Amino acid sequence: MKTILITGCSSGFGLETAKYFLERDWKVIATMRTPRTDLFPQSDRLSVIALDVTDPHSIARAVEAAGPIDVLVNNAGVGMLGALEGASMASIREIFATNTLGTIALTQAVIPQFRQRQAGTIVNVTSTVTVRPLPLLAVYTGSKAAVNAFTESLALELAPHNIRVRLVLPGAAPGTRFGENCRPHMENAFPEGYGDLAQHVLAGFENLTDITQAADVAEAVWRAVTDTNSPMRLPAGADAVKSFNAA
Repeated sequence: MKTILITGCSSGFGLETAKYFLERDWKVIATMRTPRTDLFPQSDRLSVIALDVTDPHSIARAVEAAGPIDVLVNNAGVGMLGALEGASMASIREIFATNTLGTIALTQAVIPQFRQRQAGTIVNVTSTVTVRPLPLLAVYTGSKAAVNAFTESLALELAPHNIRVRLVLPGAAPGTRFGENCRPHMENAFPEGYGDLAQHVLAGFENLTDITQAADVAEAVWRAVTDTNSPMRLPAGADAVKSFNAA
């Protein structure tokens, strides 16, 4: 039985991916800042443990508690919507600390066991805004684009050790908590001069037709993990596929 560790499992993509792998007889280690077992069906193949990807001590404790794993999915992330001009550096640092440095830190923590076994898979979940950018998402896009570049370089670095590294890129997912996660960072998000642009962008979000469902991401992660011939970048969701085709 193989074991997968997934970050950011309290909702959205992470929660759905954890359930998806549980249904397929994997051992799942679902991590989140505040563990909640009530989110999942009861299973002796499920462990829910605390993990804050911005805290080195939390990472060390979680990796030790997890024990040997076969797959790491870096899904935990924080959203940020607003003009760069109005963003505080504290908020910007927080976005990069979670989305970028958290991914790098946790990946670094599990590489030794993968290298020793000469086996393992790492899947990093980013976003199609890195392929087809949108306004008012510069900080968020930057944090995810950095992970794209990191992932593609790391894949070359780890290939000699039989460690596979892949990217899953979801599109817009209004059914997740992305908007809710943005709110703490939206003070002065739209300074004077950005009102019309903000109205246009927000209206676009409200009128989306093709969107990404959490199940789309779970399926893309499954393919990244189980299909040894999968491409480096896997779009997840109808809008994500359109973004890739238009890029």
